[in-house]
Amino acid sequence: MKKIVVLSGKGGTGKTTISSSFARLMANKYNKLNIADCDVEAPNLHLMFKNELIEQKEYYGSKLATIDYNICTNCKLCYEKCRFNAITIKDDLVFINELDCEGCGFCDYICPVNAISLNDELTGHINGSKIENGYLSYANLKIGADGAGKVVTEVRQMAESYNIDSNFPYLLIDGSPGIGCVVIASLTGCDYAIVVTEPTQSGLNDLKRVLELIKFFDMPCYVIINKYDLNEEKTTEIEQYIKIMDSKTDIVVIGKIPFDKLVSESIQNETPIVAYKKSDAGLAITKAWNELISKIH
Repeated sequence: MKKIVVLSGKGGTGKTTISSSFARLMANKYNKLNIADCDVEAPNLHLMFKNELIEQKEYYGSKLATIDYNICTNCKLCYEKCRFNAITIKDDLVFINELDCEGCGFCDYICPVNAISLNDELTGHINGSKIENGYLSYANLKIGADGAGKVVTEVRQMAESYNIDSNFPYLLIDGSPGIGCVVIASLTGCDYAIVVTEPTQSGLNDLKRVLELIKFFDMPCYVIINKYDLNEEKTTEIEQYIKIMDSKTDIVVIGKIPFDKLVSESIQNETPIVAYKKSDAGLAITKAWNELISKIH
């Protein structure tokens, strides 16, 4: 099974619009679908498809320090040494603030009577849903919980466990924006990368960073410029930069998507924009999809 990951250098470029549309087009072409939403800190791909939860696993992604007051001598050494100020004093007793505790374990290490221990903390859930023609895997983290490569890996493992058909060619992964560890975990082991960018200076700067990351993984990369007609001068600059990059690695622009007010309507209606037959953006995304398929087959 070939793995296609959709990324963006920054948030808000339209990555999920592209991912949901490609998923719809993939289902139309193969009558099967398998998606992993690895944008674990802000998952929203499940909002674009009618889905039925069929599997849920607890995810323990961090540690939390707890105090056994039956052993604690109230020496306050942990309070003095905690660099995160997660330990306070309440009614002359040391108290760990769960929201501030980073689970580093230093208080456990220095406690002279071993009254502090680290315990696994339930950080969220990994979900598997049945959607039309296939499956969608995603995570729901607790408010304030940090996403990490580990949770991305577990989302991908659940998606890969849904062996739809040995002949079904693709797993589509909606990755996180940026270049952090969740993006690296989304990229690892993939065959193709698609990067969605926008014609702004920040869009170009962040595109350069994510392309350098993809270059390290040595995989073909395809770029889509969203809302290209809002700043055609910057769009040309992006295209020229990619031509320079393409001489060093395999990077190609496969689509330029125009600004289209119907995109907002499609999001409100929880429907991929390619379902709107009169949408200019939908037609351009379909063209980009066909270009992608012609290159990866």
